[in-house]
Amino acid sequence: MLRMSQTKGTLYLVATPIGNLEDVTQRALRVLAEVSVIACEDTRHTRVLLERFSIRTKTVSYHEHNERERAAELASLLGRGESVAVVSDAGTPGISDPGFRLVRAAIELGVRVVPVPGPVAFVAALVASGLPTDEFFFGGFLPSRTHARRARLASLRAMRCGVS
Repeated sequence: MLRMSQTKGTLYLVATPIGNLEDVTQRALRVLAEVSVIACEDTRHTRVLLERFSIRTKTVSYHEHNERERAAELASLLGRGESVAVVSDAGTPGISDPGFRLVRAAIELGVRVVPVPGPVAFVAALVASGLPTDEFFFGGFLPSRTHARRARLASLRAMRCGVS
């Protein structure tokens, strides 16, 4: 009987630097060089990272506007035994970035999903903030519009997470 890894591909969720290209891990670079295709939030942005480290893997766009259709295409590749890496512009795919639909599709297909950890924006902000880090709440990133941002902050103010 063939093992799953021999008959189906692997989906890698690869964290990328959140400002400094030197923050990329050696494992991330290896995975990006070895997969069949890299699904990118913005191929132009990812190309800068790939060129810096001489990685020539094919890239395809995978962002909020094409996520539904592209997830189906990428899941098909995974089902045929191809390996796919997903990257966002900075940080970890799936954390306020595309990735959820493809992860769900991969799981439904019985495809192995492998996180390749690295920089995470909210963790970097937390540890540099001076706030207690033994307990915290992450409710996503704040809206960019002023009114929506103020409303979200007001709703969070009512929470008593980690406040003594």
